[in-house]
Amino acid sequence: MQRKAYAVLAALMLGSALAALFLSWTALGRQFDVHAYDFLFRLEAPAPWQPQTIILAIDEKTLLKYGGLAGRRSALADGLEKISGSKPAAVAVDLILADDPANPANEELTKAFADTRNLVLSSDLLPDGSGWEDPLEEFRKYAVAVGEVHADPDKFDAVSRDLPLEKVAGHDRRWSLALATFLAAKGGDITESPDELLIGIMRIPLNARDNDGRLMRIQYTPQTMGGIPRVSIADLDQHPEMASKFAGKVVFAGETAQSSSDHWMTPYSASEPMPGIEVNANAYETIDRHMFLVDAHLTKVVAVCVVLTVAAGLTFVFLSGWQANLVAILVIAGSQAIPAVAFSRGVVWPWMPGTFAAIFGTVAAAAWRHLIVRRQLLYAENEKDRYQRSMQFAIHELRTPLTAIQGSSELISRYGAMPELKRKEMAELINAESKRLGRMIETFLSVEKLSAGEMEMKQDRFSLAEVVERCAGRANPLADAKTIAVEITGLPAADITGDRELMEYAVYNLLTNAIKYSPPGSRVRIFGEDSRGNVKISVEDQGIGMDKKEVSRIFEKFYRTKRAEQSGEAGTGIGLAIVEQIVVQHGGSIQVESEPGKGSRFTLVLKRA
Repeated sequence: MQRKAYAVLAALMLGSALAALFLSWTALGRQFDVHAYDFLFRLEAPAPWQPQTIILAIDEKTLLKYGGLAGRRSALADGLEKISGSKPAAVAVDLILADDPANPANEELTKAFADTRNLVLSSDLLPDGSGWEDPLEEFRKYAVAVGEVHADPDKFDAVSRDLPLEKVAGHDRRWSLALATFLAAKGGDITESPDELLIGIMRIPLNARDNDGRLMRIQYTPQTMGGIPRVSIADLDQHPEMASKFAGKVVFAGETAQSSSDHWMTPYSASEPMPGIEVNANAYETIDRHMFLVDAHLTKVVAVCVVLTVAAGLTFVFLSGWQANLVAILVIAGSQAIPAVAFSRGVVWPWMPGTFAAIFGTVAAAAWRHLIVRRQLLYAENEKDRYQRSMQFAIHELRTPLTAIQGSSELISRYGAMPELKRKEMAELINAESKRLGRMIETFLSVEKLSAGEMEMKQDRFSLAEVVERCAGRANPLADAKTIAVEITGLPAADITGDRELMEYAVYNLLTNAIKYSPPGSRVRIFGEDSRGNVKISVEDQGIGMDKKEVSRIFEKFYRTKRAEQSGEAGTGIGLAIVEQIVVQHGGSIQVESEPGKGSRFTLVLKRA
């Protein structure tokens, strides 16, 4: 029973782990995980640092000064000219300069690009992904690289948590603007592998989201730093001395005005999105400072899920009550601590699998413990009930020999002048009844121990025919009192193996029941046959009989049919239940055929020795 219970628990724990993993791979699981990621991102913000990037901003004041969106190229040209003397390390322009070749400001912008060191321009994927929207050739010839700025926020909530380091259109691949700018500022070549990019000795670990590859999580600057420093081109025009802020910095030039469509939500965003140029600058800072966040390996996540569910299961195996509940709470708390500890070490651990594994495992294990305790309680109650019924049976069965012994002893003590022959007869009766009482007690205890699995049954070889004849001899006085004829015919000569005394009890009980519930002047037949390795003994009467419903319940303890109760015969309904236990312990079965008013036939089917 224990093995089966533990097997059920193991199945429940495995199911809990699989359910947690399955849910974590669904859209719902993804949502839970990204919200947990955003929470940890804000909670575990890195220590402030001095950014190596600065934004040359085309903000609202700049657009107003240069005549709106049409003046962006003029504004950019002026801004680049003003900072060129400060010798920035590199300049990344986050504007798609692919159209308007006749714009009067193009000549001015071309001159500014020619004077700009380590210039990186932007390109974007066409809507159908078939090609690139590249800057005009007159601009592109001055750029050391062209980086892609294709926006790729999370498809579930449009939050930019990571950045694709490359995009491919046909056979033309482009590195992201941040990575292309890093190469322009620092130099070096990229060595590629499925899990990482190497630039010299610097390793950029890669993550994967759905079918996208080469993703890098962006480590945004902490809110306490106020984001990447910005200088408005309009302010720069009024205060040329501000150009010194760009000395040696990596400049990201682009729109920051709220009217621009290039704004994206980030883990730090409450309601105000971040300009795309600042997203790219943060991606550059992530690479430059090696602040990489790596997704936890799937095998480790699965292993931890299994460990959490096993811990929940073992909690309710070895503990109970408030102790089990306390440890279960600690297991669930541990599942919450794992993502936080991992995040502090640069590993993004999904919140959903471990949390749900701990919760599902705890609920399943607690339910399992509840069912086990309930089963133990029911078993204890059944044992108590069985004990009470056994005592009732003992009292009922022992009453007859005790009455005979008491009556005989009273007669001997009351009549001192009793004839010697009568006295001897009474003494023999007392002796016989006391021995029968002892055998009944032994039989009762044996049956109880056998049914409880506390003893092994005797394996003696004996003749079933002799047992039947002996029981018939003991029952003859009862039959004679009711003028009932007991006929024995066709008993098989085969032997069986088992406990002779228990089998005598079973046969005698069937025989006395047949006599008890048969009318005077009727007949009780005992017959049998030897068939296919089995020995069959039948006891047939012409008594009150039973219907099918009564037959189906006849072996229940303390069950008596209505006809039996109305017959006036004393009984408790225990005898047949004991008979069935004895027959089953002998590896046999008992069959019943009955019809109301026509009698019953009980057949014992036992194995030959």
